Amino acid sequence: MSKETIALVTGANKGIGYEIAAGPGALGWSVGVGARDEERGKDALAKLRAAGVDAFGVPLDVTDDASVTAAAQLIEQRAGRLDVLVNHAGVASGWPEAPTTLDPETVRRLVETNVIGIIRVTNAMQPLLHRSAHPRIVNQSSHVGSLALQTTPGVDLGGISGAYAPTKTYLNAVTIQYAKELSGANILINNACPGHVATDLNGFSGTQTPEQGAAIAIRSAALPDNGPTGQMFDDNGVVPW
Repeated sequence: MSKETIALVTGANKGIGYEIAAGPGALGWSVGVGARDEERGKDALAKLRAAGVDAFGVPLDVTDDASVTAAAQLIEQRAGRLDVLVNHAGVASGWPEAPTTLDPETVRRLVETNVIGIIRVTNAMQPLLHRSAHPRIVNQSSHVGSLALQTTPGVDLGGISGAYAPTKTYLNAVTIQYAKELSGANILINNACPGHVATDLNGFSGTQTPEQGAAIAIRSAALPDNGPTGQMFDDNGVVPW
């Protein structure tokens, strides 16, 4: 990747998303700060710029068609292409959460953001990504979405998660299908697992910092052209699906 790299990070106004934007920004990339909350987006943008990052604001609600279309048009007008898309925006629910007591509306809300939102943004950005010489897509997933880990005796993933964990499993499955479709287009697409990071998503109960959690997504965004695609990674390497 060169210093002219254009990146978009969704949900970049705080926590891990902010640190994902800050990392490539420190390399000289131009980074779009995708944010649903206007004021938080402005605050993050000001902080990044104060740190010397070539950052620009991208108002973006991944659950809204018009918002996503407008975001693609903004990047089109600004750069004419997109080199890196990091789909970080996501929501959670209660934890632990028994599937027998789930409110279907909770599941619907999480799927709309954590899965459909990523599909919506990824598809809207496809024309811009195809204009890049080194296009990369990184989807923010989680260990809890791994069926292999969920069914391995002795592996503790924090208890039962009837809604959130399955949305990450769904995202993993969707990423595999994207990788198959895009294999001939030089677009590398992978999922990243940040680990147990202290953020407002989990009531700041994690053991890692947002900066540490952002590291694997940043590395995945900067993969060489012969890098892997259609896989999930954490700091230790490949995570089984």
